[in-house]
Amino acid sequence: MNVIDLFSGVGGLSLGFVQTGFNIVLANEIDIDIAYSYKRNNPRVQMINADITSLDISSVFYNYREKTEVIIGGPPCQGFSQKGSRKTIHDERNYLFRYFSKVIEYVRPKYVVMENVPNILTAENGMFKREILNLFCSMGYTVDCKILDASEYGVPQHRKRAIFLAKQGNRCCFLPPPLNERVTIWDAISDLAFLDSGEGTFSQSYPLKPMSLYQLKLRENSHELYNHISTAHSKESIRKMDLIPPGKGKEVLPLRDLTKSIYSGTWSRMIHTDQSVTITTRYDTPSSGRFMHPFLNRCITSREAARLQSFPDTFIFYGPKSSQMKQIGNAVPPILSNAIATAIKKDMEK
Repeated sequence: MNVIDLFSGVGGLSLGFVQTGFNIVLANEIDIDIAYSYKRNNPRVQMINADITSLDISSVFYNYREKTEVIIGGPPCQGFSQKGSRKTIHDERNYLFRYFSKVIEYVRPKYVVMENVPNILTAENGMFKREILNLFCSMGYTVDCKILDASEYGVPQHRKRAIFLAKQGNRCCFLPPPLNERVTIWDAISDLAFLDSGEGTFSQSYPLKPMSLYQLKLRENSHELYNHISTAHSKESIRKMDLIPPGKGKEVLPLRDLTKSIYSGTWSRMIHTDQSVTITTRYDTPSSGRFMHPFLNRCITSREAARLQSFPDTFIFYGPKSSQMKQIGNAVPPILSNAIATAIKKDMEK
């Protein structure tokens, strides 16, 4: 069961399909550092590190035509972001799904999975959603489209994504229903070393045994812990964090310590018995959201963020810290991808 992953990022979607028994044969990612991380974790996959708009589709995808069961991918969605200004119809980044569809039209896979931010369904009064559905319909696909929240599928994070699941023919393959497997922040990270600001190394041993089924699952076949390095916060930031007790946020800070921010949950601790807010590409900064450790005076590490995204510990993130944050913050949680892949596999077996 061959799969092509376009706009692959570091490979969250890919990993969910691999875990379900699919074979990723080709991936495409424009960012050189992210493509490197993908390749290190998927050495057998052919990686095309290039802008998809510059590719000659017939020459690049000829050997995969009608030999690929599934195409998956997440065309970049910056133009639909809830942060800052949204240009929608005037933002060329919002039309990359058209290149995605050109590959689909040429390769003709049986199934297609496209993920994006929820705003793609409502932007411009649903214009983008209608165009995407019309594109799939014109190519002979039937589509199920919903907003899925990763927290309802066993991911310890509230992360909503718009998912289009298309199948050739007039019979639909439906997206998976919620599993209602609730996993908390503490279920995910309580076994990791309690680092202070600036502590940690690229690789280290596990200080504790697994304390939850989730940790046991993510630690499977892992003998060394990677990417667990705490940001070296400024003395002023540590002073402010020290004023915030467990479960609290900026509401307890003196007026002189309050700053304006476009992000919700700034200078707030994660609540260990709850699920995480959406992990973004700035999870190392207390002013960027509720990313402070539940008890320690620091923000979460890349490994803690990866745990909250449901990446197994065997998946290692390479490159500069800024790239690692992009790799993790922009990824589709593998456990959510696994649920989608399982729905497709069951449909195939019918």
